[in-house]
Amino acid sequence: MISRVTVIGSGTMGNGIAHVFALNNYPTLLIDNNLDSLNKAKNVINSNLERQLKKGIITQGQKEKALGNIIFSNTIDENIANSELIIEAIFENKFSKVKVYEDLLKFDNGSFILATNTSSISITELAPKVIADRFIGMHFMNPVPVMELVEIVKGYSTSEKTYNEIFELSQKIGKKPVVVNDYPGFISNRILMPMINEAIFALYEGVASKESIDQVMKLGMNHPMGPLTLADFIGLDVCLNIMEVLYNGFGDTKYRPCPLLKNMVNAGKLGRKSGEGFYKY
Repeated sequence: MISRVTVIGSGTMGNGIAHVFALNNYPTLLIDNNLDSLNKAKNVINSNLERQLKKGIITQGQKEKALGNIIFSNTIDENIANSELIIEAIFENKFSKVKVYEDLLKFDNGSFILATNTSSISITELAPKVIADRFIGMHFMNPVPVMELVEIVKGYSTSEKTYNEIFELSQKIGKKPVVVNDYPGFISNRILMPMINEAIFALYEGVASKESIDQVMKLGMNHPMGPLTLADFIGLDVCLNIMEVLYNGFGDTKYRPCPLLKNMVNAGKLGRKSGEGFYKY
């Protein structure tokens, strides 16, 4: 039974995951080797809990208990062996993730489940061979405290025991788990990212302005935000990484990242997090 959780990575997804587990009374260790990111995560979690409090979603007592449930650390050490579940939520890069797993395995207690929040990379490809049966995909949606969906992705060697524990746990923390098979992009990003990429191509080719493209999808397709606004929200670097995973994984030119997307990422125009993407913030 899972009673303690460790989250690796304190960025947007990591701090959101820690927030949800802590609010559901799971002692949670949040680890990031960047102290600035950890401090920012503390502030973000506090602000998001305060927002929930003002909306009447949680009580003051729940907020205080949630904050008390989180321990912040900048080191992967023997303390992770106290957790039954470790969730890796660093940026979307295979080699960086594998390096984290190598560090984690030094403290393997022989029983913890290792989950990755990857949004597109193959679970089978990422899985450390020595614990492949205890490795699984647990892809949360952004913003994690608000969105209900979790994509549960079994790798080739993921055990039924691991799968059942994660499926049930997702329900316990108020999420709606959906099982998907282990193919690049899974379901969410295999459908979403090509749409965003096509919107960027439409802008790149001068079909319409960014405002017009977003308005068509909002007013005509009833999307809550346009694809270019959404790309800025997600992060253009994240969008590019996922498109490259799809393109390399399927070898199909329909997943070719738009040159404009590549140029913007190279220029550091990453969306909201950098202050400018398709729009200025």
